[in-house]
Amino acid sequence: MSESASAAGARAPGRGKALRAWQRMLSGRRLDLINPSPLDIEIEDIAHGLARVARWNGQTRGEHIFSVAQHSVLVELIARRQAGARGGDLDRRWRLAMLLHDAPEYVVGDMISPFKAVIGGDYKAVEARLLAAVSLRFGLPPHWPAALVARVKAADRASAFLEATRLAGFEVTEARRFFGTPCPLDSADERDYLTPWSADEAKARFLARFEELVAEAS
Repeated sequence: MSESASAAGARAPGRGKALRAWQRMLSGRRLDLINPSPLDIEIEDIAHGLARVARWNGQTRGEHIFSVAQHSVLVELIARRQAGARGGDLDRRWRLAMLLHDAPEYVVGDMISPFKAVIGGDYKAVEARLLAAVSLRFGLPPHWPAALVARVKAADRASAFLEATRLAGFEVTEARRFFGTPCPLDSADERDYLTPWSADEAKARFLARFEELVAEAS
């Protein structure tokens, strides 16, 4: 039996009703969570969702949550800075990948790493299928090359260090142990990108950067 058929035939415990495996988006799209189609993915839905998903389970300083949308914009900035520090430039398509690296969280939320480790593989499989569908929707390969994945992880860890020490109450030595050596930002960028934005600002800035990156890649 196929995975989709198995999911369609799933039953709620103690009930005769089939489990719903899709989510309705504000755009009107219905996204199948088991077998997501790129045709059902809209960037406005992604931006709206990520702007309302909190990093660090919401345990951050500031008037607003530090959203996954803001984190994504920060990771893309850091990735460009890291590439420049190595004397190179980041491929324009990979800049878009950096912005979209956490896109599945508009559906599944931002589960903190310790809890992901407890849940294990099933969660990661759903996340991987969603990222593949998002990638296809926006002209990226469904399976990212190892070199890109390594760069995403490096930028993500650098962002996590800054968020941890500036917003989430970590000591520098503790953050270094978990996230490694940070990528420093200048004071203006740090004030801007590490001051939590409102949901509306996070959505708008995520969408604006997306449009810039799409234009650069075309």
